[in-house]
Amino acid sequence: MTIVHDGARLRLSVFTGGPFQENTYLVHCVDSDRCVVVDPGAATPELVEVLTRAGLTPEAIWLTHAHLDHVDGIPALVEAFPVPVLLHPADLPLYRKAPDQARAFGLPFGGALPEPETTLSAEGSLTLGAATFEVRFAPGHAPGHVMFFEPNAGVALVGDVIFQRSIGRTDLPGGDTQTLLASIRQEVLTLPDATVLFPGHGPATTVGEERMGNPFLLPMTGGSSGRTLA
Repeated sequence: MTIVHDGARLRLSVFTGGPFQENTYLVHCVDSDRCVVVDPGAATPELVEVLTRAGLTPEAIWLTHAHLDHVDGIPALVEAFPVPVLLHPADLPLYRKAPDQARAFGLPFGGALPEPETTLSAEGSLTLGAATFEVRFAPGHAPGHVMFFEPNAGVALVGDVIFQRSIGRTDLPGGDTQTLLASIRQEVLTLPDATVLFPGHGPATTVGEERMGNPFLLPMTGGSSGRTLA
């Protein structure tokens, strides 16, 4: 576990693991002591241990999308904490086929997924204690991909839309490069430059850093890439 943001309203901790090195996030409103889990992946057993030691009970699972590596920790999490799953309805077919996704990668899938109890919608919002997250619809990597943006804290959980100096892959079923680039233009680059982006893989970055240095975005931003892709 690494605490990646510790502000007046929110504390964000990241748990990274598995063959895809996916980032699972614990979002904790310190004032109210309420918390949620975003995209529970392979590192979920460590997350469960931390929650148990801290005496915290998550109230929901928020999913940016339903690719295997972002949902394969759900069975372990709901076994310990039976909480509702929130998902955009356009990603429900992917969610229901998570075991098939695992087989396609030659990986096991450890348990049944509960049916989502609440659906996420574009232009909606989610409240966590004193924090209010905007739900931003950002398809392209997955049909029902969303991001969670908290303007007062200046943080956004962006899943696999954008990474440090890269963008989400679009070669999986339901992916589309032009749709993804349009989502980035409309939903990421319209955020304040200081907004910290917490992606599904790799380190955090900011809108300003990606506006100026992400080689995939240079045609639309006019930035200047100072780094190369790894």
